[in-house]
Amino acid sequence: MQWPDDEDYSLQFMRVLGSAQEGGSTVSECFLAASRIVPGDDESWYRAWTTVADSNRARGDVALGAGHLHSALSNWLRASNYYRTSEIFLKLDDSRRADALERMRACSSLVVSHQPSGGELVRIPCFDDGFVEAYFLRAPGASSKTPVVICVGGSGHFKDEHLHTLMRQAHARGLSLLLADLPGQGSAPRIKGLVRYEIETAISCCVDYLIARGDIDEQRVAIFGDGLGAAYASRAASLDDRFAAAVCDAGIWDLHQSVTATQWMSGHDVRDAIADEIRRLQRHGLTSIKCPILMTFGEHDWLDTRHAVTLSSALRAEGADVTLKIFAAAETAAAHGQSDNPTLGNEYVFDWIASRLAIVPASEAA
Repeated sequence: MQWPDDEDYSLQFMRVLGSAQEGGSTVSECFLAASRIVPGDDESWYRAWTTVADSNRARGDVALGAGHLHSALSNWLRASNYYRTSEIFLKLDDSRRADALERMRACSSLVVSHQPSGGELVRIPCFDDGFVEAYFLRAPGASSKTPVVICVGGSGHFKDEHLHTLMRQAHARGLSLLLADLPGQGSAPRIKGLVRYEIETAISCCVDYLIARGDIDEQRVAIFGDGLGAAYASRAASLDDRFAAAVCDAGIWDLHQSVTATQWMSGHDVRDAIADEIRRLQRHGLTSIKCPILMTFGEHDWLDTRHAVTLSSALRAEGADVTLKIFAAAETAAAHGQSDNPTLGNEYVFDWIASRLAIVPASEAA
Protein backbone atom coordinates (compact mmCIF):
# COMPACT_ATOMS: atom_id res chain seq x y z
CA MET A 1 0.00 0.00 0.00
CA GLN A 2 1.67 3.20 -1.20
CA TRP A 3 -0.73 5.21 0.99
CA PRO A 4 -2.05 2.94 3.79
CA ASP A 5 -4.84 5.39 4.64
CA ASP A 6 -6.09 5.63 1.03
CA GLU A 7 -6.91 2.26 -0.48
CA ASP A 8 -8.31 3.61 -3.76
CA TYR A 9 -5.20 5.64 -4.53
CA SER A 10 -2.95 2.76 -3.49
CA LEU A 11 -4.73 0.21 -5.69
CA GLN A 12 -4.56 2.47 -8.73
CA PHE A 13 -0.89 3.15 -8.03
CA MET A 14 -0.27 -0.60 -7.80
CA ARG A 15 -1.90 -1.05 -11.20
CA VAL A 16 0.25 1.50 -13.00
CA LEU A 17 3.43 0.44 -11.17
CA GLY A 18 2.79 -3.22 -12.06
CA SER A 19 2.60 -2.29 -15.74
CA ALA A 20 6.27 -1.25 -15.69
CA GLN A 21 7.29 -4.85 -16.34
CA GLU A 22 5.42 -4.81 -19.66
CA GLY A 23 6.54 -1.33 -20.74
CA GLY A 24 3.42 0.51 -19.62
CA SER A 25 5.34 2.68 -17.16
CA THR A 26 8.75 3.06 -15.56
CA VAL A 27 9.35 2.52 -11.85
CA SER A 28 11.14 5.84 -11.43
CA GLU A 29 8.40 7.84 -13.16
CA CYS A 30 5.74 6.15 -11.02
CA PHE A 31 7.49 7.13 -7.80
CA LEU A 32 8.21 10.60 -9.15
CA ALA A 33 4.48 11.04 -9.76
CA ALA A 34 3.70 9.60 -6.31
CA SER A 35 6.01 12.16 -4.66
CA ARG A 36 3.78 14.90 -6.11
CA ILE A 37 0.50 13.37 -4.98
CA VAL A 38 -1.36 14.28 -1.81
CA PRO A 39 -3.55 11.29 -0.80
CA GLY A 40 -7.20 12.17 -1.30
CA ASP A 41 -6.39 15.25 -3.40
CA ASP A 42 -7.75 14.36 -6.85
CA GLU A 43 -6.26 17.51 -8.37
CA SER A 44 -2.75 16.51 -7.33
CA TRP A 45 -3.32 13.04 -8.77
CA TYR A 46 -4.43 14.47 -12.11
CA ARG A 47 -1.53 16.94 -12.33
CA ALA A 48 1.14 14.41 -11.37
CA TRP A 49 0.20 11.82 -13.98
CA THR A 50 -0.55 14.37 -16.70
CA THR A 51 2.95 15.80 -16.27
CA VAL A 52 4.70 12.47 -16.82
CA ALA A 53 2.29 11.62 -19.65
CA ASP A 54 3.09 14.88 -21.47
CA SER A 55 6.81 14.24 -21.08
CA ASN A 56 6.55 10.76 -22.58
CA ARG A 57 4.39 11.92 -25.48
CA ALA A 58 6.90 14.67 -26.30
CA ARG A 59 9.88 12.30 -26.10
CA GLY A 60 8.08 9.84 -28.36
CA ASP A 61 7.42 12.49 -31.00
CA VAL A 62 11.07 13.64 -30.91
CA ALA A 63 12.30 10.04 -31.17
CA LEU A 64 10.16 9.39 -34.24
CA GLY A 65 11.44 12.55 -35.90
CA ALA A 66 14.99 11.33 -35.31
CA GLY A 67 14.19 7.94 -36.83
CA HIS A 68 14.19 6.01 -33.55
CA LEU A 69 10.94 4.07 -33.88
CA HIS A 70 11.50 1.68 -30.94
CA SER A 71 11.98 4.56 -28.49
CA ALA A 72 8.99 6.37 -29.94
CA LEU A 73 6.76 3.33 -29.45
CA SER A 74 7.96 2.86 -25.85
CA ASN A 75 7.27 6.49 -24.92
CA TRP A 76 3.87 6.61 -26.61
CA LEU A 77 2.84 3.38 -24.86
CA ARG A 78 3.74 4.80 -21.45
CA ALA A 79 2.05 8.11 -22.25
CA SER A 80 -1.18 6.31 -23.14
CA ASN A 81 -1.16 4.52 -19.78
CA TYR A 82 -0.31 7.67 -17.82
CA TYR A 83 -3.10 9.68 -19.48
CA ARG A 84 -5.53 6.89 -18.60
CA THR A 85 -4.27 6.96 -15.01
CA SER A 86 -4.58 10.75 -14.75
CA GLU A 87 -8.35 10.82 -15.33
CA ILE A 88 -9.39 8.02 -12.98
CA PHE A 89 -10.46 10.26 -10.08
CA LEU A 90 -11.94 13.12 -12.14
CA LYS A 91 -15.70 13.55 -12.06
CA LEU A 92 -17.56 12.21 -15.10
CA ASP A 93 -18.63 15.71 -16.21
CA ASP A 94 -15.14 17.19 -15.86
CA SER A 95 -14.05 18.33 -19.33
CA ARG A 96 -10.47 17.37 -18.52
CA ARG A 97 -11.50 13.73 -18.36
CA ALA A 98 -12.57 13.67 -22.00
CA ASP A 99 -9.38 15.50 -22.94
CA ALA A 100 -7.18 12.99 -21.08
CA LEU A 101 -8.94 10.06 -22.72
CA GLU A 102 -8.57 11.65 -26.15
CA ARG A 103 -4.84 12.05 -25.51
CA MET A 104 -4.71 8.42 -24.38
CA ARG A 105 -6.36 7.31 -27.63
CA ALA A 106 -4.05 9.50 -29.72
CA CYS A 107 -0.99 7.88 -28.17
CA SER A 108 -2.50 4.42 -28.52
CA SER A 109 -3.24 5.07 -32.19
CA LEU A 110 0.40 6.01 -32.72
CA VAL A 111 1.51 2.75 -31.08
CA VAL A 112 -0.89 0.68 -33.19
CA SER A 113 -0.29 2.39 -36.53
CA HIS A 114 3.51 2.24 -36.20
CA GLN A 115 3.73 -1.46 -35.34
CA PRO A 116 6.37 -3.08 -37.60
CA SER A 117 4.04 -6.07 -38.14
CA GLY A 118 1.10 -3.81 -38.90
CA GLY A 119 -1.69 -2.56 -36.69
CA GLU A 120 -5.18 -1.33 -37.48
CA LEU A 121 -7.96 0.61 -35.77
CA VAL A 122 -11.14 -1.12 -36.92
CA ARG A 123 -14.87 -0.58 -36.44
CA ILE A 124 -16.85 -3.79 -36.51
CA PRO A 125 -20.58 -3.42 -37.29
CA CYS A 126 -22.98 -4.97 -34.80
CA PHE A 127 -26.66 -4.70 -33.91
CA ASP A 128 -28.79 -1.57 -34.33
CA ASP A 129 -26.23 0.23 -36.51
CA GLY A 130 -23.72 0.18 -33.67
CA PHE A 131 -20.11 -0.94 -33.76
CA VAL A 132 -17.32 -2.48 -31.76
CA GLU A 133 -14.14 -0.40 -31.87
CA ALA A 134 -11.00 -2.50 -31.77
CA TYR A 135 -7.27 -2.64 -32.39
CA PHE A 136 -6.15 -5.48 -34.65
CA LEU A 137 -2.50 -6.41 -34.15
CA ARG A 138 -1.16 -9.07 -36.48
CA ALA A 139 1.46 -11.48 -35.15
CA PRO A 140 4.97 -10.42 -36.22
CA GLY A 141 6.52 -12.38 -39.07
CA ALA A 142 3.32 -14.25 -39.90
CA SER A 143 3.32 -15.47 -43.50
CA SER A 144 0.02 -17.32 -43.42
CA LYS A 145 -3.25 -17.42 -41.50
CA THR A 146 -2.57 -16.87 -37.81
CA PRO A 147 -4.33 -17.93 -34.62
CA VAL A 148 -5.96 -14.97 -32.88
CA VAL A 149 -7.12 -13.99 -29.40
CA ILE A 150 -10.08 -11.64 -28.86
CA CYS A 151 -9.54 -9.70 -25.62
CA VAL A 152 -12.31 -7.91 -23.72
CA GLY A 153 -12.52 -6.21 -20.35
CA GLY A 154 -15.22 -5.21 -17.90
CA SER A 155 -17.59 -2.24 -18.00
CA GLY A 156 -14.93 0.35 -17.10
CA HIS A 157 -12.44 -1.12 -19.55
CA PHE A 158 -10.51 0.62 -22.32
CA LYS A 159 -8.93 -1.50 -25.04
CA ASP A 160 -5.91 0.78 -24.79
CA GLU A 161 -5.00 -0.80 -21.44
CA HIS A 162 -4.41 -4.13 -23.16
CA LEU A 163 -1.75 -2.67 -25.44
CA HIS A 164 0.86 -2.81 -22.69
CA THR A 165 -0.48 -5.78 -20.73
CA LEU A 166 -1.12 -8.26 -23.55
CA MET A 167 0.58 -7.34 -26.82
CA ARG A 168 4.08 -8.53 -25.91
CA GLN A 169 2.80 -11.80 -24.47
CA ALA A 170 0.67 -12.63 -27.51
CA HIS A 171 3.17 -11.66 -30.18
CA ALA A 172 5.97 -13.62 -28.51
CA ARG A 173 3.85 -16.74 -29.05
CA GLY A 174 2.86 -16.04 -32.65
CA LEU A 175 -0.69 -14.96 -31.77
CA SER A 176 -2.54 -12.09 -33.40
CA LEU A 177 -4.76 -9.91 -31.21
CA LEU A 178 -8.10 -8.17 -31.43
CA LEU A 179 -8.41 -5.76 -28.49
CA ALA A 180 -12.05 -4.71 -28.31
CA ASP A 181 -14.19 -2.03 -26.72
CA LEU A 182 -17.64 -3.61 -26.57
CA PRO A 183 -20.75 -1.38 -26.98
CA GLY A 184 -20.76 1.22 -24.21
CA GLN A 185 -17.07 0.72 -23.40
CA GLY A 186 -14.22 3.09 -24.26
CA SER A 187 -14.85 4.83 -27.58
CA ALA A 188 -17.65 2.49 -28.64
CA PRO A 189 -21.04 4.22 -28.26
CA ARG A 190 -23.82 2.97 -26.04
CA ILE A 191 -26.36 1.57 -28.47
CA LYS A 192 -29.85 2.96 -28.08
CA GLY A 193 -31.55 -0.42 -28.27
CA LEU A 194 -28.91 -2.32 -26.30
CA VAL A 195 -31.47 -3.43 -23.72
CA ARG A 196 -32.79 -5.85 -26.36
CA TYR A 197 -29.39 -7.54 -26.58
CA GLU A 198 -26.73 -8.93 -24.33
CA ILE A 199 -23.46 -7.05 -24.73
CA GLU A 200 -21.52 -10.28 -25.26
CA THR A 201 -23.48 -10.88 -28.47
CA ALA A 202 -21.20 -8.26 -30.02
CA ILE A 203 -18.26 -10.63 -29.51
CA SER A 204 -19.74 -12.94 -32.15
CA CYS A 205 -19.65 -9.95 -34.53
CA CYS A 206 -15.91 -9.79 -33.80
CA VAL A 207 -15.54 -13.44 -34.81
CA ASP A 208 -17.46 -12.75 -38.03
CA TYR A 209 -15.10 -9.86 -38.77
CA LEU A 210 -11.96 -11.90 -38.15
CA ILE A 211 -13.07 -14.76 -40.38
CA ALA A 212 -13.99 -12.33 -43.16
CA ARG A 213 -10.46 -10.83 -43.07
CA GLY A 214 -8.99 -13.93 -44.68
CA ASP A 215 -5.69 -13.78 -42.77
CA ILE A 216 -6.94 -15.49 -39.61
CA ASP A 217 -7.14 -19.22 -38.92
CA GLU A 218 -10.83 -19.56 -38.15
CA GLN A 219 -10.23 -22.90 -36.43
CA ARG A 220 -7.95 -21.25 -33.87
CA VAL A 221 -9.82 -18.32 -32.36
CA ALA A 222 -9.64 -17.83 -28.57
CA ILE A 223 -11.51 -15.46 -26.24
CA PHE A 224 -9.85 -13.87 -23.18
CA GLY A 225 -11.99 -12.00 -20.66
CA ASP A 226 -9.69 -9.88 -18.49
CA GLY A 227 -10.86 -8.98 -14.98
CA LEU A 228 -14.63 -8.49 -14.95
CA GLY A 229 -14.56 -9.07 -18.70
CA ALA A 230 -14.41 -12.76 -17.77
CA ALA A 231 -18.20 -12.73 -17.41
CA TYR A 232 -18.62 -11.43 -20.98
CA ALA A 233 -16.16 -14.03 -22.27
CA SER A 234 -18.01 -16.82 -20.48
CA ARG A 235 -21.34 -15.84 -21.98
CA ALA A 236 -19.81 -15.34 -25.45
CA ALA A 237 -18.20 -18.78 -25.39
CA SER A 238 -21.50 -20.36 -24.34
CA LEU A 239 -23.30 -18.63 -27.24
CA ASP A 240 -20.72 -19.19 -29.99
CA ASP A 241 -19.17 -22.59 -30.76
CA ARG A 242 -16.44 -21.12 -32.95
CA PHE A 243 -14.03 -20.55 -30.07
CA ALA A 244 -11.20 -23.07 -29.73
CA ALA A 245 -10.30 -21.90 -26.19
CA ALA A 246 -11.71 -19.54 -23.56
CA VAL A 247 -10.08 -17.78 -20.63
CA CYS A 248 -13.04 -16.83 -18.47
CA ASP A 249 -14.78 -17.44 -15.15
CA ALA A 250 -17.14 -20.09 -16.62
CA GLY A 251 -20.13 -18.20 -15.22
CA ILE A 252 -19.10 -17.78 -11.59
CA TRP A 253 -19.73 -14.01 -11.66
CA ASP A 254 -23.22 -14.60 -13.04
CA LEU A 255 -23.84 -17.15 -10.28
CA HIS A 256 -22.57 -14.66 -7.71
CA GLN A 257 -24.93 -11.95 -8.95
CA SER A 258 -27.92 -14.32 -9.09
CA VAL A 259 -27.41 -15.68 -5.59
CA THR A 260 -26.74 -12.21 -4.14
CA ALA A 261 -29.97 -10.87 -5.66
CA THR A 262 -31.95 -13.86 -4.38
CA GLN A 263 -30.55 -13.43 -0.87
CA TRP A 264 -31.31 -9.70 -0.91
CA MET A 265 -34.92 -10.25 -2.01
CA SER A 266 -35.52 -13.07 0.46
CA GLY A 267 -33.77 -11.34 3.35
CA HIS A 268 -31.85 -14.54 4.12
CA ASP A 269 -28.11 -14.99 4.34
CA VAL A 270 -27.57 -18.59 3.30
CA ARG A 271 -24.17 -20.04 4.17
CA ASP A 272 -22.19 -21.10 1.09
CA ALA A 273 -25.19 -20.22 -1.08
CA ILE A 274 -23.11 -20.05 -4.28
CA ALA A 275 -21.74 -23.55 -3.73
CA ASP A 276 -25.28 -24.80 -3.10
CA GLU A 277 -26.45 -23.13 -6.32
CA ILE A 278 -23.63 -24.76 -8.28
CA ARG A 279 -24.63 -28.18 -7.00
CA ARG A 280 -28.28 -27.49 -7.82
CA LEU A 281 -27.50 -26.37 -11.36
CA GLN A 282 -25.27 -29.36 -11.92
CA ARG A 283 -28.38 -31.50 -12.19
CA HIS A 284 -29.47 -29.46 -15.21
CA GLY A 285 -26.10 -28.84 -16.88
CA LEU A 286 -23.94 -25.98 -15.72
CA THR A 287 -22.63 -24.50 -18.93
CA SER A 288 -22.85 -24.90 -22.66
CA ILE A 289 -19.22 -23.89 -23.26
CA LYS A 290 -17.80 -26.63 -25.46
CA CYS A 291 -14.20 -25.48 -25.83
CA PRO A 292 -11.41 -25.86 -23.23
CA ILE A 293 -11.70 -23.33 -20.38
CA LEU A 294 -9.06 -21.66 -18.22
CA MET A 295 -10.23 -20.08 -14.97
CA THR A 296 -7.71 -17.82 -13.18
CA PHE A 297 -8.12 -16.44 -9.67
CA GLY A 298 -5.89 -14.89 -7.03
CA GLU A 299 -5.68 -16.01 -3.43
CA HIS A 300 -6.77 -12.48 -2.43
CA ASP A 301 -9.43 -12.22 -5.13
CA TRP A 302 -12.64 -10.65 -3.87
CA LEU A 303 -14.51 -13.60 -5.43
CA ASP A 304 -14.19 -16.54 -3.04
CA THR A 305 -11.76 -19.06 -4.56
CA ARG A 306 -13.63 -21.90 -2.80
CA HIS A 307 -16.48 -21.32 -5.22
CA ALA A 308 -14.05 -21.48 -8.15
CA VAL A 309 -12.86 -24.87 -6.92
CA THR A 310 -16.44 -26.10 -6.51
CA LEU A 311 -17.46 -24.86 -9.96
CA SER A 312 -14.42 -26.26 -11.77
CA SER A 313 -14.91 -29.66 -10.11
CA ALA A 314 -18.59 -29.69 -11.08
CA LEU A 315 -17.73 -28.81 -14.68
CA ARG A 316 -15.12 -31.56 -14.90
CA ALA A 317 -17.69 -34.03 -13.59
CA GLU A 318 -19.84 -33.09 -16.58
CA GLY A 319 -16.94 -33.78 -18.94
CA ALA A 320 -15.78 -30.20 -19.51
CA ASP A 321 -12.09 -29.51 -20.16
CA VAL A 322 -11.35 -27.06 -17.35
CA THR A 323 -8.04 -25.77 -15.99
CA LEU A 324 -8.18 -23.86 -12.70
CA LYS A 325 -5.22 -21.69 -11.72
CA ILE A 326 -5.18 -19.98 -8.33
CA PHE A 327 -2.20 -17.66 -7.83
CA ALA A 328 -0.91 -17.85 -4.27
CA ALA A 329 0.06 -14.73 -2.33
CA ALA A 330 3.54 -16.20 -1.93
CA GLU A 331 4.14 -15.84 -5.69
CA THR A 332 2.22 -12.54 -6.11
CA ALA A 333 -0.41 -12.08 -8.86
CA ALA A 334 -2.86 -12.86 -6.06
CA ALA A 335 -5.12 -9.80 -6.47
CA HIS A 336 -8.24 -9.72 -8.63
CA GLY A 337 -7.25 -9.96 -12.28
CA GLN A 338 -3.62 -10.40 -11.15
CA SER A 339 -3.40 -6.61 -11.05
CA ASP A 340 -0.53 -6.70 -8.55
CA ASN A 341 1.65 -8.64 -11.02
CA PRO A 342 0.04 -8.82 -14.47
CA THR A 343 3.19 -10.30 -16.01
CA LEU A 344 2.88 -13.58 -14.08
CA GLY A 345 -0.81 -13.80 -14.79
CA ASN A 346 -0.54 -13.13 -18.51
CA GLU A 347 2.47 -15.39 -18.98
CA TYR A 348 0.38 -18.25 -17.63
CA VAL A 349 -2.69 -17.27 -19.66
CA PHE A 350 -0.91 -16.97 -22.98
CA ASP A 351 1.14 -20.12 -22.44
CA TRP A 352 -2.14 -21.95 -21.90
CA ILE A 353 -3.78 -20.36 -24.95
CA ALA A 354 -0.79 -21.11 -27.19
CA SER A 355 -0.71 -24.73 -26.03
CA ARG A 356 -4.45 -25.20 -26.59
CA LEU A 357 -4.44 -23.61 -30.03
CA ALA A 358 -1.43 -25.69 -31.04
CA ILE A 359 -3.55 -28.81 -30.50
CA VAL A 360 -6.17 -27.59 -33.01
CA PRO A 361 -5.25 -28.52 -36.62
CA ALA A 362 -4.31 -25.38 -38.49
CA SER A 363 -6.38 -24.39 -41.50
CA GLU A 364 -4.53 -24.34 -44.78
CA ALA A 365 -3.19 -20.91 -45.70
CA ALA A 366 -5.09 -19.07 -48.37
